[in-house]
Amino acid sequence: MFGFFAKNKDNVWCWAFVALAVIMLFAMILMSKTAGNSGDEDGFQIPQAKNVINYYKTDGQDTTCLNFKDVMQYYGSSFDVVAEFFNSTFHIEDISKSRHIFNSILGWLAILAVGLIAYQLGGARAGVFALLLMFLSPRFLGHSFNNPKDIPFAAGVICAILGMILFFKQFPKVKWYTYLILLLSIAFSISVRIGGLILFGYFGLLGLMFLIRLFAQRRQASKMNSKSKQATQPSLAKYILKLVLSAVAVCVVAYFAGLLLWPYAMQAPIKNPIEAFKAMSAFSTSIRQLFEGTIQWSDMLPWYYTPKYIFITIPIAVILGLVLFFIYCWRKKEDRFWAFFVFFTFFFPVFWIIYTHANVYGGWRHAMFAYPPMVAAAGWGFDALVRKIEEKLAARAVGKDQSTEPKAQAKPLIVNVASVVVLLLLLVGPIRHIIANHPYEYVYFNELSGGVKKAFGNYELDYYYHSTREATEWVMANAEPKPDGSQTIVGTWHTASVSYFLRNDTARFKPAFLRWYERDNSDWDYAVFTITGINPEYLRSKAFPPKNTVKTIEVDGVPIAIVLKRQEKFSHEAFKLKNANNLDSAATLYHQALAVDPDNYVSLLGLSEVMVRFNRPDSAQYYLNKAFAFEPNSEGLKLMYAYSLLGQQKEDEALSTLRQISKYNPKYSQAYQLAIRIYLQRNDLVSAKKEFLKIMDVDRMDDATTQLWLLYESKTGVTNEQQAYRNLYNEMIKSLERRGKQSDAEKLRQQLK
Repeated sequence: MFGFFAKNKDNVWCWAFVALAVIMLFAMILMSKTAGNSGDEDGFQIPQAKNVINYYKTDGQDTTCLNFKDVMQYYGSSFDVVAEFFNSTFHIEDISKSRHIFNSILGWLAILAVGLIAYQLGGARAGVFALLLMFLSPRFLGHSFNNPKDIPFAAGVICAILGMILFFKQFPKVKWYTYLILLLSIAFSISVRIGGLILFGYFGLLGLMFLIRLFAQRRQASKMNSKSKQATQPSLAKYILKLVLSAVAVCVVAYFAGLLLWPYAMQAPIKNPIEAFKAMSAFSTSIRQLFEGTIQWSDMLPWYYTPKYIFITIPIAVILGLVLFFIYCWRKKEDRFWAFFVFFTFFFPVFWIIYTHANVYGGWRHAMFAYPPMVAAAGWGFDALVRKIEEKLAARAVGKDQSTEPKAQAKPLIVNVASVVVLLLLLVGPIRHIIANHPYEYVYFNELSGGVKKAFGNYELDYYYHSTREATEWVMANAEPKPDGSQTIVGTWHTASVSYFLRNDTARFKPAFLRWYERDNSDWDYAVFTITGINPEYLRSKAFPPKNTVKTIEVDGVPIAIVLKRQEKFSHEAFKLKNANNLDSAATLYHQALAVDPDNYVSLLGLSEVMVRFNRPDSAQYYLNKAFAFEPNSEGLKLMYAYSLLGQQKEDEALSTLRQISKYNPKYSQAYQLAIRIYLQRNDLVSAKKEFLKIMDVDRMDDATTQLWLLYESKTGVTNEQQAYRNLYNEMIKSLERRGKQSDAEKLRQQLK
């Protein structure tokens, strides 16, 4: 393909590499056709792609893409723009299938680049090992079907790394295709995510290492040949100048090429990308994640979140290959040079996430671009071990008589066959998982972690909502038409994905937004939920899955999504009556709902609120305790329990309960607000202010809390509302500065002027 194949055309490993790469391409395209939609596609990526195309169609008059959902302007989204242009040009109806095919091709391109890097550094056999390890990495393979951000970005980064290796191996006679690889891959990476700027750092680091090695080699050659330094300096200067100019030219052209499909960046090609980089580095959106058996906020996860997630979700064979890489691939000086560079490209991103306390979630998908070089290193490591074995066998054969020659000649073949067999045996777990659980390959945990069954209730499973497709299609196939001809309402938290799969039958079906913990307060006939966002205690309790579950989507025998069928609408009617303050009727309907399902969380919570408002705290606690049996850490239940305690004049116990809520969920603002009210009623202004500071420190100031602050200020003697607001802003500025958010603090300070 590139020229380094030519010298190995008689090498069976070379042709095995080519055959595997071709097979993998067709396999991934076919596999992608049955994939579900990911969480970002329908609600973010596709609409923004349409916005960008409209921007260009209207010569910049339609500026929707510059402020879509607050953050989308900071993404290049080139993959989505190209896919949308293709789909609209050729009038593709099933745009998701088309997008997934393109996505899988980019995933394959990343796999190919991994193999080529290992091929370059360890030979054709290393390339084959790397291809197998990468393709049989379920997490990466699964994301390749429908992750429109992380997979394209990973493909761009690893192709750029390949280009850099080729560039410095070929310099000063760099091939045209190497320049093309570098230009396209760097430009594409930047056009997908501004984090592609990291490639300039990689290029610079490798260039610096290259020059250091060059100086060392020149110095050694000078000593050996007794040549003066003055004689070699002019040619060395020209050599370095050509190197620097070539690298800078590549970077400059690639940078501006990467902005062409990014309207926000094109408006200010230097300023806006820098702004995007800052915004993405301090990404403010925080979501709750199940990690190590507890629900945690993504900006409060432990430092080891990313490395641990990688360790428990990549094949053991890759881990072993990395160990071999560190043992064997550093011994020769030439190998050490490239080994360090490859190591840096997978170590640095993870290190930086840890060092900067980056806000990451969804497993390690934000660090997915660090995985391909990791696998290249693992493939090289396996090959280095086989080479070591071959060297030992060759050494033993030296000096033996001719009678043993045929046997000696057979040994390399045995070693090569054995190496593939051993590698495949190490990959039996991932192979089984891929075959058994398609298209949910990405829901994978390795044998060291105990597999998916052990991960259930401890870690996120289908956090990207792939299973909503299968669940929605099941509803469409099994829901009976309503007798009155009205639409069947399909409730779900992820309406964008469900809407897509209902798009061709809107006469019968209508999607509706539905939160899990408020599900029975709304009107619906079927509900589609992935288990993401559900408390782990409930998942492990006898109450899960709910009694009205009619379909379960499973991976390795554990549910990743469920379909509910509405058995009663008493709770929905009760909720409306409760809000209308018709408490007697609401209580009656809640009792009827619980007669159908005694473990219904929503009805138990609703009835307990009715009892609190009836001033019957004992009855409220009775129903709350029933729910606590399977939801012991529910914020909603504990908050209502605190209200019931206040109804019994047990303020200290109520405050203790509120502290439990804040410990479990530091961002649950209602717990702080109720605590503030209690302290203000007690006239305990010191404790009230402490609660205000806590809520500021988790960025949960809202209108309700602001009104409480004004009440607090009036109790301190500040009757001027403007001064009260100034005091509030000053406290918020101090909070931001304490947490190192200097830029946010400065913005708030400017508002005070």
